[in-house]
Amino acid sequence: MSYQNSPAPNSGLSAQDNTNTSYSSSTVPMITQTDSRDKWSKKMDFLLSVIGFAVDLGNVWRFPYVCYQNGGGAFLIPYTLMAIFGGVPLFYMELALGQFHRTGAISIWKRICPIFKGIGFAICIINLYVAFYYNTIIAWALYYFYSSFTSTLPWTNCNNLWNTENCTNYFGQSNITWTNYSRSPAEEFYMRNVLEIYMSSGLCSVGGIRWQLLLCLFLIFTIVYFSLWKGVKTSGKVVWVTATLPYVVLFILLIRGATLPGAWRGVVFYLKPNWEKLLETTVWVDAAAQIFFSLGPGFGVLLALSSYNPFTNNCYRDAIVTSLVNCLTSFLSGFVIFTVLGYMAEMRNVEVEDVAKDKGPSLLFITYPEAIANMVGSTFFAIIFFLMMITLGLDSTFGGLEAVITAVMDEYPHHLSKRRELFVLVLVIICFLGALSTLTNGGAYVVKLLEEFGAGCSIIAVVFLEAIAVSWFYGIQRFCNDIKSMLGFAPGIFWKVCWVAISPAFLAYIIISFLLDQPPLVLFDYKYPDWSITVGYIIGASSFIWIPVYMVYKLVWTPGSMKQRLAVCVRPQRTIRDPQADSLNMTTVP
Repeated sequence: MSYQNSPAPNSGLSAQDNTNTSYSSSTVPMITQTDSRDKWSKKMDFLLSVIGFAVDLGNVWRFPYVCYQNGGGAFLIPYTLMAIFGGVPLFYMELALGQFHRTGAISIWKRICPIFKGIGFAICIINLYVAFYYNTIIAWALYYFYSSFTSTLPWTNCNNLWNTENCTNYFGQSNITWTNYSRSPAEEFYMRNVLEIYMSSGLCSVGGIRWQLLLCLFLIFTIVYFSLWKGVKTSGKVVWVTATLPYVVLFILLIRGATLPGAWRGVVFYLKPNWEKLLETTVWVDAAAQIFFSLGPGFGVLLALSSYNPFTNNCYRDAIVTSLVNCLTSFLSGFVIFTVLGYMAEMRNVEVEDVAKDKGPSLLFITYPEAIANMVGSTFFAIIFFLMMITLGLDSTFGGLEAVITAVMDEYPHHLSKRRELFVLVLVIICFLGALSTLTNGGAYVVKLLEEFGAGCSIIAVVFLEAIAVSWFYGIQRFCNDIKSMLGFAPGIFWKVCWVAISPAFLAYIIISFLLDQPPLVLFDYKYPDWSITVGYIIGASSFIWIPVYMVYKLVWTPGSMKQRLAVCVRPQRTIRDPQADSLNMTTVP
């Protein structure tokens, strides 16, 4: 047996019994519950679920772009340092918290620091915002996947109904002049056929809903529902396909890309170090932001997934392994992307820098498909590429929605414990309805707005408060004792220093940098109006505001003097765990 905040983790249940004898039941509320919580069928189910969540579309497009933009190979130095001192410690912290307390992102706070419970509500709202736009990007990939089942890919030439006079196909052509007005067949397919964004003048007039994308999104959410409705028993099996298939496809695309003419130009451009960049503050900010959003602490996913682990599972090893896999995947993706960009530069007879100007979804839906369309066996490579994108996206969706499901069901077990299928259905319907605006002709503008503000600075601020609450209010020694009771050894001084000082400073650094440096929001030459930026700030504040709101609520409704209220609001409940009986006893720490 082990319990939280013990002077010696192996002191046994008797120590808790002795403590409780000095307090009457009227002053120390005791909660006893039988933990009938689901468990992972296999250890690999958990590992693949964590890897699948952490490795998403951002690993494929964002890391390569950020890397070459910030000094190429030199960028790996700040990236590695930020991972060691910031990203991995936060990743480890969340896995340990979830495994020890075995509960979701809302109810876990009564066992850490009750006044911070608003963090859990904020996390759930942020995950909903992400679901509103992220699954639309997967729907775009599904549309491409369906369109790839043809002998000639529809974005190969300029002979389609959606093409304009600016469409320029330079592959297999001679004496072709590429101008600032030129548009590739792949770009016009994406802009004028998939999105039909030319029918929207901006956020003021987004146009109607694209029924093709509506159908794709419906199919995506259908897959999501039937993967999550039974809990980790079903999602743990699905990830064996969705988390492993992308690696098979990445290696196939890497081998194919390495054999293309001009591939070496892309690799050199990707990795050629520019040491002077290390003196620029923005490079370190980008490195910190990249590792944070890549590993994904703060979304409640790691808390939820690890809460289904056995109590003695080695979460320390899991944190190291999955973080390493995530970072190596990002690095590998750079070779996959830039070998193809080098090939395109060779074909266009331009510099790689001119080809690599696209970033974000444009890299996945314009630049790479354009290169694939002009390869031998283009249909095969297009099918597996977009299948990889779909599976990468689905894994992250599984994680984000499981975080909400676990958090809400653990907070209201008496109402929802027997109604998981219905609750998941309602949640999926809410996410589907929330995503409808992203399916319009101007839906890409909505996606960009939600991506920028729905889970930008707000999620970083949430994790900052989470790190402060755990390290400073709950107590670093108490937290380390919890880990020792699970693993048999306590974290070393490195982890303690990171959790108490370095990781919070790491997060504060990102927040301040984001607030001080906010470039104009632009997409496809459309500059977002001022009112839309205001709406974006409201979206970001709508999640974070629950933290101070709950703090005020907790202080107002807790009886006693202000000093007594503060004492109750920051006092965690002691958790006594009997792994063999699989039960939890919790009482307020005196």
